[in-house]
Amino acid sequence: MTTPVVVGVDGSASALSAVAWAAREARRHRVPLKLVHAYLVPTRGYPEIVLTGHEVRQALEDQGRRWLAEAEAAARAAADVEVEVALEHSGAAGAMVWESERARLVVLGSRGLGGFTGLVVGSVAVAVAAHGKCPVVVVRGEDRADGPVVVGVDGSPASEDAVDFAFEAASARGVPLKAVHAWSDFLVDGPYGSRFTVDWAQVEAAEQRVLAERLAGRSEKYPDVEVQRLVVRDRPVRALLAEAEGAGLLVVGSRGHGGFTGMLLGSTSQALVHHATCPLAVVRPIDGE
Repeated sequence: MTTPVVVGVDGSASALSAVAWAAREARRHRVPLKLVHAYLVPTRGYPEIVLTGHEVRQALEDQGRRWLAEAEAAARAAADVEVEVALEHSGAAGAMVWESERARLVVLGSRGLGGFTGLVVGSVAVAVAAHGKCPVVVVRGEDRADGPVVVGVDGSPASEDAVDFAFEAASARGVPLKAVHAWSDFLVDGPYGSRFTVDWAQVEAAEQRVLAERLAGRSEKYPDVEVQRLVVRDRPVRALLAEAEGAGLLVVGSRGHGGFTGMLLGSTSQALVHHATCPLAVVRPIDGE
């Protein structure tokens, strides 16, 4: 069975942008697109004299079907792709994590309504990124189809899988890949840095070797992908935000070590989610570690 690209639908403009992006991604990989809307019946706030639980649920289902129909139209307008729709009585996070177990990719808008309210800045995004079983893309900024794929590289297991994902994405799009390895020495860069003598050329050469080792073997597998290696002495979030300008996709691991620690679960992830000017893909290690 072909695993689909799954996208969350909630009636917002952000979700419709995510649907269009997901449709084009499904088309690139010749897989189906699945549109999912999840809703929960509120347990408070609807006095029995006004509405019954059944009436509330029916209203939410009707609304969900309208949003799914609108999303399906947007998907078909964006790409010629097979579309499936699903209306689920569930919390948004639980629904998307469950869908991720049988998806190629889960796609989310950067802002939401209804069941996906606060999707990125709240607990739903954290849950999907931390517990999802497949890569998660948060769609924001412009969809630059001809822009390069940018990937953050630090050598952690999540970063290794992110590099694989980025190479495949660049190959499918027919665009270059920019591999960014950002590093900083907090001791030297800090208030006591003047007490140390550092051969920055030697450090730069060592970091270049680290990046080369992390990319080894991928160019043979993807000979069509032009690779640009970039080693910068900077904080990872700042370096990645700079490289995201003009990019078609920014790819990071779900967690890392060194500069990429806690990616998408802490301040670095929040900065990328709120300020990146292109879609952001978060890739967890295949074994979920």
